[in-house]
Amino acid sequence: MKIKYLLLIPCLLFVSQAAFSQNTFDIIFNANDRDQECKACIHSFRQKPKEVRYSIKRENDDLYFEINDKNWFNSVFKNAGDGLAVDVVSKDRYACQVQSIDNYQIKGLLLEPVYAEALKGGLTINTENIFRVKVGKIPKKLLKHDLEYNILFLGNKNLCRYYVTYDLDYYSWDLLDMGMYLDFLTYGTKQIRASAKEGYAIRNKTLKFVIPFKKNKASYSQADIKPIYDSLRITDFDIKSLNIKAYSSIEGISKRNVELQEQRANSIVAALQTFQKPTIKTVVSASENWVEFFNDIDRTPYENLKTLTKNDVRKKIAGTVSREMEYLLKNHRKAVVELELEKKEKNIGKSANTLLTEFNRAITENKIDKAKTIQNSIFEKIKSNETTPAILQKMDIPKQAKYAKLINKNAAYKYMLNERQALVVYNELLDLEKLAPNDKEIKYNIAAIEIILWRHKAIDIDESELVKNINALKKHGIHRSLISRMMVNFHIVIAEKLMKNRDFDNKDKSVDYVNKRYKKFPLSDYDYLSLAQFFSIYGNSNLAVKLLERKARTIDIDEDLLFYYLNLTLIDESLTNDPNYRTIMLNAINMNKTRFCKLFNAVENGGVTFQLLDNEYLRNTYCENCND
Repeated sequence: MKIKYLLLIPCLLFVSQAAFSQNTFDIIFNANDRDQECKACIHSFRQKPKEVRYSIKRENDDLYFEINDKNWFNSVFKNAGDGLAVDVVSKDRYACQVQSIDNYQIKGLLLEPVYAEALKGGLTINTENIFRVKVGKIPKKLLKHDLEYNILFLGNKNLCRYYVTYDLDYYSWDLLDMGMYLDFLTYGTKQIRASAKEGYAIRNKTLKFVIPFKKNKASYSQADIKPIYDSLRITDFDIKSLNIKAYSSIEGISKRNVELQEQRANSIVAALQTFQKPTIKTVVSASENWVEFFNDIDRTPYENLKTLTKNDVRKKIAGTVSREMEYLLKNHRKAVVELELEKKEKNIGKSANTLLTEFNRAITENKIDKAKTIQNSIFEKIKSNETTPAILQKMDIPKQAKYAKLINKNAAYKYMLNERQALVVYNELLDLEKLAPNDKEIKYNIAAIEIILWRHKAIDIDESELVKNINALKKHGIHRSLISRMMVNFHIVIAEKLMKNRDFDNKDKSVDYVNKRYKKFPLSDYDYLSLAQFFSIYGNSNLAVKLLERKARTIDIDEDLLFYYLNLTLIDESLTNDPNYRTIMLNAINMNKTRFCKLFNAVENGGVTFQLLDNEYLRNTYCENCND
């Protein structure tokens, strides 16, 4: 299920050094009795419901404190000396030409504090039940700057809490994708970002492979590509789209490296296009393979290069050293090629209504194989929006065992087009099972939908019976990796239920089961996301990071998944200070430099926060790659 969440997450900072060259008004910093003076404030934060959200919002040059819970607001600002102040921070503080950043407790320009009486007296509510109160005005000298607004919470005029606000994008998540059996196990297209376009479509068959490049070779012929084409066994398919990410080794001139890779990638496209008439939609990108370079020099005599800038690395390996490193560099020249295949259409030019007539006639004449071919053509018409799913109801299939596979495909396809049909399809499949009690594909589809319905409380089930039915799929010929995937989903649902019941010990057992078993089957990028979210939500963020860390250092990771990993880790200095983290950031820069650099924009401009640049490690990477 896709839900868009966007939350401003406050991060508490304490800095022991307090040196100010500006007016700090009557705020008391680092008093000896701070713990006692801040006792009530700290207690309010400990009792804060997780649903409480607050932030500083700007309107022209006015700043407002906004909050969605008046009761908690009143508990924080109870006494005369309780209040808040705003620290207006400019991105200029982090300019790349600045040699070092001052480690002061106040980062920008401190505005005059506002205390309880004024806060409560000025509080208003809008139509969305958000409470707000004006807390300051931006000085004219800062109006044209990129700004962020940190919050000082005061108790008896003492600084009790200092918050930097991070704007972290939230991502949708779900169970691991189990797919549905049509002619073969088929999956739907699921977007990783919650902000992505809503909808659910059936995926075409996809294949991914790697083509190595020889040094200085830029062209590929039919003879080069034909063995690859033949090995894919796609004689019954056309290539619908082609996504090529071409990588050069890092020695040499950067611009020339990228140009060479683009030539190689386009040469592959041209060679593949000669094998079919339909035009292949292509997306080609090219970059230098810094990711695998830094991965491969780990624990070698060249390991010291990991700490250098990219320009300094080029200088160090120029000439003799690059020839010595050729045993590593030759593995970095490659193209990661992803093919989207679609079944060759055998009924080109026929309308959906014509196909429907021919399908029903084939059923009447008991020509089941012909009916299967036409059924697939009708599915393609639905996928291409040439007809609507309503046509499935007009396909006249008798409820007889010999037509079970046709009925199963129609039901499964209906569910994949609209998950809201899950309960209807589930009941249809249960009836179908009576006609074909040993059909493995029907049994698999029933179990997959049953887990989903159970998760969303649409049906009541006997948990032990469900486990028994899942394991019984093995004797019907379902591969054990698919059964393991179902059992992981079972324990994800169980963990959710145990968490709500506050049965933490048994919840941890289910989490442990998931952690041990997910390695037994391949994961899609959406699966990686779902597992990472599952581990994070249920108190095991370390498992989420461990799950994604190695994949985040691979060049074929999905872009959205890589940026989810950054979303998960950017504010954790224990992770970002690891030398391997630079490799992950360079991977993101290679994939989408603009998107990476935007993370360090002001919150108002769509960034996480430019105050991440307080971290020297992040700042060095940012300044090396984003300071154009």
